[in-house]
This record gives sequence, C-alpha cells and structure tokens, in this order.
Amino acid sequence: TLVMDKPVCLIDTASDGKLCVQGSALQVLEQIQQPVVVVAVVGLYRTGKSYLMNRLAGKQTGFALGSTIESKTKGIWMWCVPHPTKAETTLVLLDTEGLGDVDKGDSKHDTNIFCLAVLLSSTLVYNSRGTIDNRAVEELQYVTELTECIKVKSSDEDVDDSNEFVKFFPSFIWAVRDFTLERKIDGKDATENDYLEFALKLKHGTSKKVMEYNLPRECIQKFFPSRMCFTFPFPTAPENVSRLERLDPADLSTEFLEVTGRFCKFVFDKSHVKKLKDGYTVTGRVLGHLAKTYVDTISSGAVPCLENAVIAMAMIENQAAVKEGLEVYQSGMEKLKNSFPLELKVVSSEHQRLSSMATQTFMTRSFRDTDGKHLKSLEVINELFDGYLCQNEQASKKRCEDLLSSLSATMTEKLKQGIFAKSGGYDLFCKDLEDIVKKYNIQTNKEVKAEVVLEGFLKQKSVDSKAILQADKKLTEKEKKIKEETEKAILLEQEIKAKEEAQRQLLEKMEAERQSNEERMRQMKEKMDEEMRLQREEAERAMDSKLREQAALLEKGFQEKADRMSQEMEVFKRQNTEAESNRAREFAELLENSNKRHEESMAMMMQQHREQMKALQQQMSARCSGGCCIL
Repeated sequence: TLVMDKPVCLIDTASDGKLCVQGSALQVLEQIQQPVVVVAVVGLYRTGKSYLMNRLAGKQTGFALGSTIESKTKGIWMWCVPHPTKAETTLVLLDTEGLGDVDKGDSKHDTNIFCLAVLLSSTLVYNSRGTIDNRAVEELQYVTELTECIKVKSSDEDVDDSNEFVKFFPSFIWAVRDFTLERKIDGKDATENDYLEFALKLKHGTSKKVMEYNLPRECIQKFFPSRMCFTFPFPTAPENVSRLERLDPADLSTEFLEVTGRFCKFVFDKSHVKKLKDGYTVTGRVLGHLAKTYVDTISSGAVPCLENAVIAMAMIENQAAVKEGLEVYQSGMEKLKNSFPLELKVVSSEHQRLSSMATQTFMTRSFRDTDGKHLKSLEVINELFDGYLCQNEQASKKRCEDLLSSLSATMTEKLKQGIFAKSGGYDLFCKDLEDIVKKYNIQTNKEVKAEVVLEGFLKQKSVDSKAILQADKKLTEKEKKIKEETEKAILLEQEIKAKEEAQRQLLEKMEAERQSNEERMRQMKEKMDEEMRLQREEAERAMDSKLREQAALLEKGFQEKADRMSQEMEVFKRQNTEAESNRAREFAELLENSNKRHEESMAMMMQQHREQMKALQQQMSARCSGGCCIL
C-alpha cells in the first residue's frame, strides 16, 4: 500500500498563469490500483479548510494552515491515505486554493479551481464561516457558473445538459465554521440539516431579484445527489486559533471536537468511491488521467466534457488492458515452452486456461469498449497459440529424430561395414528395422510428431533396403517382388497413420478453439450485464434525487417548478431508456461480430480437415487396389 507522509501539489499555476498538473503527483496516482474515494474541500480563503482535511487524514499537521490573512494553499494539493473504514480502498484528499483571494484578481481562476474540485471528487466539502445567510449562499456563486463550465455530452450545439449533473456530481457537505448562533427555526430547535434546508429555501415570485436569490439555491438542490450540513463552534479562544495545528486536543472545545468527530465519521462512512459516467469505478491511476484531461482542456480554453473524458480514459485503459491480457497469456505460455515437447492436450488445456485468464484480465480493466475493437485485439492469442503449437511440434520433431538417430546407430554402423550385403542380409536388415520401430513406438507414444518423423525415417531406410534386397542372393526374383510390394504397403500404411494423426490433432485444436471462444463469449456477456447494471443504477440514483427534490418543491407550494421538473424527468427517463437500448444494441452487435470471426476461422480449419480427409481416402483406396492385395 502506498504511504504518503505529507501532501503533494496536484494542480499548480504555471508561469503563464495557466493551470498544470504536476508530474510527481501523477506518478503517485499511477501506483494506486485500488478504487478511490475522493474528498475535496473548497471555500473562501482563510476559513480553515486545511484543518478539516488534516483530521480526515488522521494527522495533526500536513496541509498548510494559513494563520495570516494570505492564502496558504495554492492550486490543488493532494494527500492519499489508506481508507480508514473501507478495505482495499484509498482515500484521496484534495485541499484547494482559497476562493476569493483579492491578490489573484482573477475570478475565472477561482471558477476553474471550483470546477475541478467538482469534477474530481466523490464528496465535495464547502467550507464557510459564521452562518449560512444570503451572503454565504451568494459567495457560492461558482455553483451557478457550473452550467457554463461543464458539459455532459460532446455535442456542438449549446445545449444545457445540467439536468444530468446529478448523475455524476459528488455528494455535497456544507461545513459552517465558527458558528455562534443558536440553531432555531421559528423559535424551535433545528438539526444541522434543517438549518441548511431552511437556508436553501426558495422564494416565491418571478422578479429578477427573486430569481437571482433562488438561482444558487436551485443549483445546489438540482446538481448534487445529496447534501449534508455540519456546524462547528469556535475551536478555542481567538488568540489560539492561529496555532490550531499545534494545540493539544485538551485545549480545544469539546463541542468542536465532537462535531469534528461526527464530520470525519460521516465522510468515512457515507462517501462513495468515485465513479465515471456509466458507473465505471475510478482507481488512482484513472484519477490521474482524469485530472490531466480536465486541466489540459481548461488550459486550452475549452469546456471540460464528461463524455469526452470518459472516451479518453477508455482509450488509455483499454489499450493497457489489451497489453496486460496478452502479457498474462504470453508469460504463461513462455513458462510452458520450457517443458516442450508436450502432448497436444497439455498445450491445448494450458492455452485455454491462460486465454480465459487473459480475457478476465482485460475485462477487469477495460470499459466502454463499445465496438469491441480492443477485445478483438486480444484475438491475436489464436495466432500466438498457433506459434506455440508450431514450436512444440519442432521440439517434438527434434526429440523423435534424435531418438531414431540413437536407436539406429548400430544399424548405420552395420551398413557401413557391409554386414547386410550378403546372402540372407535382407531378412537381417528387416529384423533390425522392426526392432528399432518397436522401441521407437514405445518411447514416443505421446509425441505429436512421432508418426510423421517415423514416416520420413522409413522412406529414407527404404533406399538401403532396396539395395540390400537386390543384392540378396538367397531370394528368388519372385520373392524379391513380393517383399518389395510388402515394403511399399508398410510405407503407405505409415503415411496414412501420419495423416490420421494430423487429422486427430486438427480436430483437437478445433475443439480447444471452440471452448476458448465459448468462455470468451461468457465473460463478455458477464461484463456487458455488469456495465448495463451500473448504467441503470446510475440513472435510478439520479431519478431518486430528482423525485426527492420534486416532493420538496410540492411541499413548499412550488407547483409550477414541480410541474417543470415532471417534464424534465420525462425527458430524463426517455434519454435513459434510449441510452440503455443503444448499449444493448451495441453489445448484441459486438457478440455477433465476435462469433462471426470465430465461425470464419473454424470454417477455414474445417476446409483444411476436408482436404486432408480427401487425400487420406485416396491413399486408402490406393492401398486396397495395390499393396494390400499382396499383404
């Protein structure tokens, strides 16, 4: 697990004033293969944001706490720590530059920082001081600018697709610091959330002033899937605030520590893992790519688009997924290669096992491979398999040839010495040859090239055999003729055996391919079902949030706004249904194309099989019309 003892700068401002991502921070994220929960804190400068982030990191110090009026944090700083309550998950804390710093004199810069915090986080903490009055809500003007700063879909038309923000936006926590008021509404005690809802209450009317008042409140209600509030009292006496990080817990107010504890527990328990559009889980590595994509887009003057970011991410991840999958297959087969030659079924079953593992490795990392282009790249495994079969055959051929060479060494010596060149030499030669073949068959009964190599050996020895036969004075011409025909029949028999073995091996290979394809299809189907489920869940979560919002509007008498929301939800439902059926269609096409390619390759093998059968049958009939009559 990655251990960071202090935060690093993730996003900084370059000398030309543009935002840029720090390479060292990307290297840290690149190492995090786990899912990430990303908590970002934003707020006006000098409101004590960094203290809360240090508490979430479980540390007293870390993020810089500015005790002077000058804003301490510049850009966005990052601290990655193991998640305290979620196993196998990393908590990424983002501390952002204080908004509204007069020295910067660039409000666009603040908007960009706020926008990046929203895009990168799964929980957004807005930190303010005092009370949630109208001024505090107005200071959160950045939320009203998000419609100009973020697009969901990549269309050229200037469409407001902010009604889809709720699908992808983080949950929202308002942390009110140095809260001194009593929490009462109409004289009654109120919870922190009641207090937030009261502050976000809309006014009736359509005047410009009312609309300006309602806009930031409507944006908070509409964009974020959930919202929560924590009101923190003063932590300590005013003269100690400047050295908050150095104070002992005993010097801090118990109420302040109680709220801080509740705040941390809530963030740990309720913050979700960061997801991309269509429900894809974000790892540290993907978060790094996202940050770079969004920052580069903003620096180029364009508007960050969620869909484009997902497409860019998918491209990077899918290419890496193919590479990883192929590495799994190749490293496994290379290991097996050290034991070549092996029986065909051993090589085939290992190929199937590794092919399945490679597909699984690919599926785990890939997403949005809608046209199946990357999955198709994985089909190169079939060619690799052919290569390994070939290498296994070469190794088998060499072992068989070496064995025959060793078994026939004595015969070769006898040939040189002319031992067979005498009366009765032919029968001696045949006896020796028979012994060699017997021993060879016992020792090579599992070799893939046994029959073919034996066929070559017998053909080669038939040259010596003919010469010995012709020179053998013991045999009559008729006997010689019979023996010659018998030998021809034996050669033909071996040739047929070799072809039959090749046929059997081809059928075995076809069966291995069929099973591999079946397994690949099963895994594809599983992946598709999972992606469809995530897409559906994402839409359902967004719809629930909209329904809650609509119920609240109706309860407060905003009939017209609630009706408008009904229309919005109808459009939303239609879009979700369309997206789902498009995805189902893409998946069906993907399966069909993959199957088609498999069938084509099987058809080619079948053709090869038929041609071999035809040649075999011709030889069989030749044997019956020729040599077998003599045998």
